[in-house]
Amino acid sequence: MAKYQNEETITFNLRDVREKEMHAILRTVYDALVEKGYNPINQIVGYILSEDPTYITNHNNARALIRKIDRDELLNALVRCYLNV
Repeated sequence: MAKYQNEETITFNLRDVREKEMHAILRTVYDALVEKGYNPINQIVGYILSEDPTYITNHNNARALIRKIDRDELLNALVRCYLNV
């Protein structure tokens, strides 16, 4: 049986994991929009405001990816990031 040298408790923060996942998805969507020649900020804002997936290209599966993120959860993370809280 393995004995660990460090006896301190390691904490797991699900919010951090989810935010990293959202960041990766949002970055992939952003890159796909750039590759297709769209203004990615305008397109993502349009999607967030309307929840209309046609604002997001299908290129690199971006549309399916962004639909994995709950819009309210995304807005919450964006505001926290903007305010550094």
